[in-house]
Amino acid sequence: MIDKLEINHLRILDALYKLGKLSAAAEHLGVSQQAISLQLKKLRELLCDPLFVRTGHGMVATPYARLIEPHIEQVLVRINAIPLPDSVTPAQIERTLAICATDYTQKVILGPLIGELRVLAPKVKIIVSGIEVVNLNQKMQRGDIDLTFTSDGYVPAGLISEPLFIEQYRCVSADEAMLAGGVMALDKLIEYDFIITSPGIGSFKGSADTWFERQGLRRNVVMSAPSFFMTMGYLKQSDMVGFIPTRLLPCDGLFDIPLEKYPPGYEVVAAYHPSANNDPFLRWLLGRVRLLLSA
Repeated sequence: MIDKLEINHLRILDALYKLGKLSAAAEHLGVSQQAISLQLKKLRELLCDPLFVRTGHGMVATPYARLIEPHIEQVLVRINAIPLPDSVTPAQIERTLAICATDYTQKVILGPLIGELRVLAPKVKIIVSGIEVVNLNQKMQRGDIDLTFTSDGYVPAGLISEPLFIEQYRCVSADEAMLAGGVMALDKLIEYDFIITSPGIGSFKGSADTWFERQGLRRNVVMSAPSFFMTMGYLKQSDMVGFIPTRLLPCDGLFDIPLEKYPPGYEVVAAYHPSANNDPFLRWLLGRVRLLLSA
């Protein structure tokens, strides 16, 4: 019947071992003497032993009770050693942190963050993977991914999303001649072929297309690339134009083309599963991210 023992049972036995009296054990545990008597009766039935017998000097443990005493003490020591969530410092934490992120957020957020973690949480191991689009919710629910850094539009329903900052776009090209006319009008810009960045799922329609349509214009997208870094590489080797986040610029070999107006920026977020909402390490980590981004 050992499997029916409860933590309170162990605490009662421990108090009786140490104090030797029902009244003293009751006072120590903050319960009535009657409650201790009732629990001791239950323990005697569970363990098929009197456990403690009355003498003129209090309660004396039986041979069986003395036999199990060190086991009970060891269990209670281990239970009492369980840390509370807020008592564990980052330096003490040993875990694997799985993060999926776009190439852009890997550069802008994870690069500086990794340096922080190596100093402040050296026992944390990190797995970084490319942005997950189709199965992100399921993988987070299973615990395969702890956190994602991406744009708001790539966060599926059911996840918690925390805004980090708003990023703006600049128009770039490897063709320096495009700078000759000064600020470029949008109807002139759409005469050029565009490359867009579409992480996860290739597409010829980007977030700026709706914005162009509101201006009564339509651009010609001729290529879709899976990452901003690949987009910049292709731009350097072609006559195409493209929109690149400002935090990735300047970039050698590409020229910032001034426009009369720019498409709206996008919100960069951190997202995670609701089950991790109270994870103290995750809360600390996101706090460090905000500090790094504000520096």
